[in-house]
Amino acid sequence: MKKSIMALSTALMLGGVASAQKVVFEEYNLDNGMHVILHNDPSAPVVVTSVMYHVGSKDENPERTGFAHFFEHLLFEGTENIKRGEWMKIVSSNGGTNNANTSDDRTYYYEVFPSNNLELALWMESERLMHPVINQIGVDTQNEVVKEEKRTSFDNRPYGNILTVVKENMFKNHPYRWTTIGSMKDLDAATLEEFQAFNKKFYIPNNAVLVVAGDFEKNQAKEWIQKYFGPIKKGTAVTKQTFVEEPITQTIKATYQDTNIQIPMLVASYRTPSMKTRDARVLDFISSYLSDGKSSKLYKKIVDEKKMALQIGAVGFSQEDYGMYILYGLPMGTNTAADVLKEIDEEIVKIQTELISEKDFQKLQNKFDNNFVNANSNVEGIAENLATYYMLYGDINLINTEIELLHSITREEIRDVAKKYLNPNQRLLLDYIPSTEQAKN
Repeated sequence: MKKSIMALSTALMLGGVASAQKVVFEEYNLDNGMHVILHNDPSAPVVVTSVMYHVGSKDENPERTGFAHFFEHLLFEGTENIKRGEWMKIVSSNGGTNNANTSDDRTYYYEVFPSNNLELALWMESERLMHPVINQIGVDTQNEVVKEEKRTSFDNRPYGNILTVVKENMFKNHPYRWTTIGSMKDLDAATLEEFQAFNKKFYIPNNAVLVVAGDFEKNQAKEWIQKYFGPIKKGTAVTKQTFVEEPITQTIKATYQDTNIQIPMLVASYRTPSMKTRDARVLDFISSYLSDGKSSKLYKKIVDEKKMALQIGAVGFSQEDYGMYILYGLPMGTNTAADVLKEIDEEIVKIQTELISEKDFQKLQNKFDNNFVNANSNVEGIAENLATYYMLYGDINLINTEIELLHSITREEIRDVAKKYLNPNQRLLLDYIPSTEQAKN
């Protein structure tokens, strides 16, 4: 009887979440291969116009890393019809905001305007695609911008190179082995012609998805989309390479010295499957259970109760081909990295051998319900999710149905997936320590 009541309660909750979050959209292709997704939401007088390109750092030449991220900056330099330095001025003077971001798998540009400026946004994004100006002055300018970003966010930031070291040890064949920001040496060595060739190869309509979300009139939007994007010529289809990593069967050990830190950090990283797989979603549950926030098992045990570490946390990287689950901790007092690792491993063994409690399981489901609602709580989030589900997952309707998939995960799956991926012989152990040079100073 108790199980029946719980099942009914879960079903009612799921139904409420799903119906409340229903995202209605229309999709179609232009003749040049550009995919278009329209989502109408008149609840606020704003409209988001975004374009996601299926190009990220994994598509780079190993000797020219950083190109995808570089283009995130470079394509704001101007176009044949938007003078250099005018892009941001046009956006702000028309009441809008814009931004862009890059990952290992894709690059995303967007504008948020008052609804009456949709045509302007569409024209600007079509200009970025059709008439970019890629010249030496723009390359030189953005090279300095990216160098400063690397210094600030990586080189001079405490623990700033953890991801760099983890990736280069976790991946041997796949281009995930370098970071999105890439190498300044590679960017310095690149010629203008190489930047132009990269643009010609990847910034084409048939390697992109255009999303319009918010308050707009659909027929008018379609006319403008055809007017501005329709004339752009289809490019040569991008052929994606497949890179296969051999399974990790023996613990990888590495050490990195950081001049910006005084406290050593323990890092344990596990390679995980593509974010499109069911196992990846189960691992998201495991990550949340073990290490998401101050109520997680690891934080409560190691930081609150035993006071063995100043901090315990995790970073999950869900990506198109492979992912990573990176645990980290800052030992406190006389406790060593090995002491903290022993406590972490004990909790992992528990989850591998015992079913988590019904109470903890319900808490996880509630948390993911909340995440699902928040992810689609505004048109900016909906626009990016529509683009992502189309481009990287191949199923736009996951924006509505992923919650059902998450609700189908069982406690038994959590145990079995932990057994499958979170074993000592399948991970990297990184000692991230203060530099000996710094210690002398």
